Amino acid sequence: MGAMGIRKARKPDFPGVLELARTYGLNYHDMEADDFWVAEENGRIRGICGLKKHSDCQELCSLGVATNDRGRGLASRLVRALLRNIQGQIYLATTIPEYFARFGFYKTDHIPRSMIKKPEWCEGCQPEKCQVMVRRGR
Repeated sequence: MGAMGIRKARKPDFPGVLELARTYGLNYHDMEADDFWVAEENGRIRGICGLKKHSDCQELCSLGVATNDRGRGLASRLVRALLRNIQGQIYLATTIPEYFARFGFYKTDHIPRSMIKKPEWCEGCQPEKCQVMVRRGR
């Protein structure tokens, strides 16, 4: 195994980003327009973390790591890389709030309009377990 690098995605990375996103149901329309950070090893995308810029907020989205690479801390490294590279507050919607609390996210009742999910977006998920969280920016 080579060294796992964490970096901002470049245009040539997007086929790998999209493939991993589709594999784990993290894909969404027009994701190529958003910023992503990737975990890359030997030219292969092994993990992704996206930053969607809405008109009224920023959203951390599509955090995922290839099954064979889980347990190596890649998701945490991806989240930290994204957070180091943004200004302002950031939101996310998750069913694992305890995971994101370690990065300074907390549950909020203020949900930006763009973060209100359409029912089809939540298909296959458990909307009753979903929480919107926010992290105040620097």
